[in-house]
This record gives sequence, structure tokens and C-alpha cells, in this order.
Amino acid sequence: MPDDNTRVAELLHEAGETHHVVYRIVDGDDPDWASWYADWLIEHSELPEILGAKPVRSHLVYELVELDREFTDNAPGGRWEDYYAARLIERFGD
Repeated sequence: MPDDNTRVAELLHEAGETHHVVYRIVDGDDPDWASWYADWLIEHSELPEILGAKPVRSHLVYELVELDREFTDNAPGGRWEDYYAARLIERFGD
């Protein structure tokens, strides 16, 4: 069984693919993407189970926006999903 970082990264990847399908008509463009991701991750994925608790939606939206800013500013390399996953577990895990 994959570790929690891998599982969360896979969920983020799945959310990204699903988001792109939902917003295909605008080629994935969604200024409020973080709200969509937070809702999908909380209501339609195993994220709450992996974290050990259901995150407050607004907190998850905030963290996703902050992680996007950090990833863009720091350009750490690697997949964004892996970067976000480690930090989401750090910030929300039990």
C-alpha cells in the first residue's frame, strides 16, 4: 500500500484531471480553481480518511492557494502534486 504522501499526491493528480475535464470548454481555466479542488477533495475523495479528519473547506482553499504561490515562487522542481501532498499532510494530518 502506498504511503500517505503518495496517496494524497495521487488524489491531487486525479483532482487535476477531473477539473480539466469539467472545465474542458475553457481548457481548464478556472480563476476559482482552489475552491473546486477543495470541494472535490473533501466530498469526493479519500483525503479526509488519509488525514484522519475532514479539513474545514475554507482552510483547505487557503492552503491550496498558498501552496500554489509557494510552488510558483520557489520553483522546487518535481511534480506539484508531490509538493502539495507533503505540505497538506504536514498542515492537516493528525
